[in-house]
Amino acid sequence: MSRDETPLVRLRCEAHTYPDGTVGMHDVEFDIHPDEVVALVGGNGAGKSTLLEHLNATLVPDDGELVVDGTPITGDNRAHARKEVGFVFQDADTQLVAPTVLDDVMFGLRNYGVPADEAKQRAREALATVDASHLEERIPHYLSGGEKRLVGLAGVLVLDPSVVVLDEPLAGLDPERSRLVADRIRQIHRDGISVVLSTHDLDFVTEVADRVCVMADGNVVGSGTPREVFYDDALLAEANLHPPTAVRVARDAGLDAAARPVTEAELVALLAGTGEVETLQATPAGGSEASE
Repeated sequence: MSRDETPLVRLRCEAHTYPDGTVGMHDVEFDIHPDEVVALVGGNGAGKSTLLEHLNATLVPDDGELVVDGTPITGDNRAHARKEVGFVFQDADTQLVAPTVLDDVMFGLRNYGVPADEAKQRAREALATVDASHLEERIPHYLSGGEKRLVGLAGVLVLDPSVVVLDEPLAGLDPERSRLVADRIRQIHRDGISVVLSTHDLDFVTEVADRVCVMADGNVVGSGTPREVFYDDALLAEANLHPPTAVRVARDAGLDAAARPVTEAELVALLAGTGEVETLQATPAGGSEASE
């Protein structure tokens, strides 16, 4: 994938220190390019959420710069960053503020002065994009966790951002709702929006990410394609991560190291070709946990 084009977002953060003195991030250089899905992975406290919140100027570097769509972001134009870089928080309740779902999705548009009728139409289109039209008259705080994530996503998409950022989008969701949210993430990427997400679910990362950035101790310590990152034992050890399921099973099965499957589909195809499908079937059900 060519990276000659100007990034949609460019963050340079020499340091970000929280009021209690905790260093949340340091020496970070992070770009988001058109038409990509980037996954941030790392242990708890690695700095993933801190980095994400810098991408739309929710947090600002103590020393550094954020450039969004060619525009340096200052204290006077943070609204530009927040329009171009939509943020869906892990705790969806923090961004659900209106009495009904439709009102909530309209909220940002109305703040930008969009007339009510146009805002309502665009909100309904955004809800349809995430397959949540049936929720428009519901009270947001009575929704399930997965439904709240979809509504939060619609509230971001309605502003027509260049980038959508999601902090732990699958956290706390059951498998069916996780699948639904994951499908919507794939759909918005197909619609031409770049996506940045943090997650502990490395199996999910192998299915959706073009690029993986590994964080440890407040810094990006390595990056590459899922195949490059998840077969780099030293990098995973530095970040205290275990490889995804397909990588572990491939190694346990003694498969050709050059093949390096990372997704379940790649692993099944490889095992089928070598007559070792039973190895995959014998994998314990608990073996799907991808990280700690």
